Amino acid sequence: MAKNRLTPKTRHLTHLVLGASIALGGGLAAAPSALADTPGQGHLNPAPAEVAQPVKANKTPLQIEAERLPKVTAAQVLDLAAKQVGISENAQGGGTKFQSWYVASPRAKETVARDGGSPRAYANAPWCAMFVSWVGEQAGIRPTMGWDAYTVSHAKWFKDNKHWGTTAKPGAVVYFDWNGGKSISGIDHVGFVKKDNGDGTISTIEGNTGNGKVEHRVRPKSQVVGYGYPVYAG
Repeated sequence: MAKNRLTPKTRHLTHLVLGASIALGGGLAAAPSALADTPGQGHLNPAPAEVAQPVKANKTPLQIEAERLPKVTAAQVLDLAAKQVGISENAQGGGTKFQSWYVASPRAKETVARDGGSPRAYANAPWCAMFVSWVGEQAGIRPTMGWDAYTVSHAKWFKDNKHWGTTAKPGAVVYFDWNGGKSISGIDHVGFVKKDNGDGTISTIEGNTGNGKVEHRVRPKSQVVGYGYPVYAG
């Protein structure tokens, strides 16, 4: 099976553990105003605009942040992810547009400043988290999807922002531990939930599968550590 997460063996660029003060969307997890970030160029037709509602005290920082972003549904994000099915890495484990995008992104420079190494090293690094991050960028909702190349850091970001749970929902970001562990530190792989099949499995769309591609998969829920919940319209 292909490497599905960045591991300590490549620590100089891969041990990307975010502190609680760093948000993958571009600001501080604790302060809604600091979560503001410039979303990428959206490639989706957003859902119809809704009348702005007064901010409620019980909204999470990500829900507040979502109010300034395009209104994008889970179905639209899954459609965008599905359109990438079949994209494959090269013999060196690189060559995908997801890795190329990450190499050129500000996030690569931030993680290199934090952990050392070179942005170019991401060009051949395991890319399941880069795929999820790329989809969020293209959809224009990166501030509520997060972005990183390390699955553990990405999952911690959702948890720090109180968008973490154990229920499979369409469009949720799903994190796996192939050994069946339930600790975020043991996460091996990440993808998107298409649906809960109701039989102990979920259907997913994932990058950097064992075949080194973007693929549709069916996975047992026993391998799921948890789910991150981006903010969707509808």
